[in-house]
Amino acid sequence: MGMTMTQKILADHAGLEKVEPGQLIEARLDMILGNDITTPVAVNEFNKAGFDRVFDKDRIAVVLDHFVPNKDIKAAQQSKTCREFAACHGISHFYDVGKMGIEHALLPEQGVVTAGDCIIGADSHTCTYGAVGAFSTGVGSTDMAAAMATGKAWFKVPAAIKVELTGKMPAGSSGKDVILTIIGRIGVDGALYKSLEFTGEGVASLSMDDRFTICNMAVEAGAKNGIFPVDIETMIYLEGRSERQIRIFTADDDATYESTLEIDLSAIRPVVACPHLPSNIRRAEELSDIRIDQVVIGSCTNGRMSDMEEAYRVLKGKTVAEGVRCIIIPATMEVYRECVERGYVTAFVDAGAVFSTPTCGPCLGGYMGILAEGERCIATTNRNFVGRMGHPGSEIYLASPATAAASAVAGFITGI
Repeated sequence: MGMTMTQKILADHAGLEKVEPGQLIEARLDMILGNDITTPVAVNEFNKAGFDRVFDKDRIAVVLDHFVPNKDIKAAQQSKTCREFAACHGISHFYDVGKMGIEHALLPEQGVVTAGDCIIGADSHTCTYGAVGAFSTGVGSTDMAAAMATGKAWFKVPAAIKVELTGKMPAGSSGKDVILTIIGRIGVDGALYKSLEFTGEGVASLSMDDRFTICNMAVEAGAKNGIFPVDIETMIYLEGRSERQIRIFTADDDATYESTLEIDLSAIRPVVACPHLPSNIRRAEELSDIRIDQVVIGSCTNGRMSDMEEAYRVLKGKTVAEGVRCIIIPATMEVYRECVERGYVTAFVDAGAVFSTPTCGPCLGGYMGILAEGERCIATTNRNFVGRMGHPGSEIYLASPATAAASAVAGFITGI
């Protein structure tokens, strides 16, 4: 039997000719990632283990993005730990105020991750990088600590689900609607510790930003990783960007998949994940009786330039509804600058929205948009669990940037 894309990447990095689902392997790593919340824990474990050097200062990335600029003393102490560690070990991929961005948008943008890589990150949404044809997955801070010292990690090879994409999405729909639709069909544990491998003629119609969004939320279906094949779209994105050699792995024709999920992109419509699970999917147009208090457009899921374009398209010349707080957060400083240069920021402010420097802030209930009891928010983020963005009595609805922006203007959830 042949191997899937994920299995081939893992076999290569383990120095094996073949791997099978369930097999335990030790694989070398191309990149190890941490942020301002998870890195301090990893640094503590690194020091407790007696390590005095990292395996490769160019293969570790530390991105300060969750509480930066620092919101309080604890956040400042965490960032200080990261800064001191990065300086001590000469970490080349260290991103602080002025250079930082939301990690899972920043690393692909800067070419720090590329096709064929094996990547771990102490953040669950590290699975985002499957969009460029890499195996990437989230781990705990202890695993990050060991990896920083050894350059290796243990894995159980995942079984795979083939997601066969056909057709082309209609105007008004996006990658966010695709992945929410998939999660709605299979549930939040429908791909538990499996690889979601996207394939089919429909892949060619998806932009890179669509693919990043889809892979980013693979973990919300329980997946170990999500991955797309490397095609012309991928190569155009990576050209002149990747700091390492691009390596292309393709699934064997006789690769074994545990199951196949068929998705007709032409049937995708704007959807919303209602409280309190990403799988609780409804059509946006069915929720017009849901009044909202806040809108957040940003995060590692939907804070890229195309997401800002969608928000601008909807908000330009309009006004955010009375009583609604609209918070727009670009994912990186490059996106921030582009929004300034294009005049988007002026349009957002004129519409009654606020525009922030890059941060994960409100997504995890950190800062920049905490919800009070009884408040409702529609957000382009990735999780809507109880208390995720603040008070446990608040509600979060997940949607695309277009749906979120339209809802900001309407004052209630609406499609476009």
